[in-house]
Amino acid sequence: MSDELTSLRAVAVFCGSSPGRRPAYTEAAEAFGAELGRRGIALVYGGGDRGLMGAVARAAVAAGSAVTGVTVGEVASREGAEATPELGELLVARSLSDRKRLMAELSQAFVMLPGGFGTLDELFEMVTWNQLRIHRKPCGILDVDGFFRPLLDHIARSVAEGFIRARHAADLAVATSPAALLDDLARFPLRTGDGDGW
Repeated sequence: MSDELTSLRAVAVFCGSSPGRRPAYTEAAEAFGAELGRRGIALVYGGGDRGLMGAVARAAVAAGSAVTGVTVGEVASREGAEATPELGELLVARSLSDRKRLMAELSQAFVMLPGGFGTLDELFEMVTWNQLRIHRKPCGILDVDGFFRPLLDHIARSVAEGFIRARHAADLAVATSPAALLDDLARFPLRTGDGDGW
């Protein structure tokens, strides 16, 4: 593994199967998918055709990205993942844990768009895997109209209170545009055995 990731080939996007209450969320998902296509980066996502998941996938397909959805049997119908062959390859994992593992294997980086509990769980598991050196892949947040500002404030407080190391928090890229976020992820420095993983 090289010390620095200089080219992203596939990015996993974690986001809501709901569109949320503001058009800005769908617009941001579409813009992210389009930016992936513009750069020739493949999309790995949760496999659904609803909400922000569907928006990012449709935009990525329209922009020429290869798209791979990863779903789980028991949630496929709720997320609309069963009848979307036009959104690329669909893989079915055995469990939610296997879904995250497979998405991690297929991707070089991870991005969170607005979403709920599942979205938060997915990104922060990938962040924790970096912390524990299970992998060393960049993670980022697309902060749409300040949606994640309370979460980012909580992370800063956790650093101040000694629960998160500053260098681990600094590894989490945050940007307000897809282009800026992808640029930041491509510059992510991979650590190679720098001492205590905690």
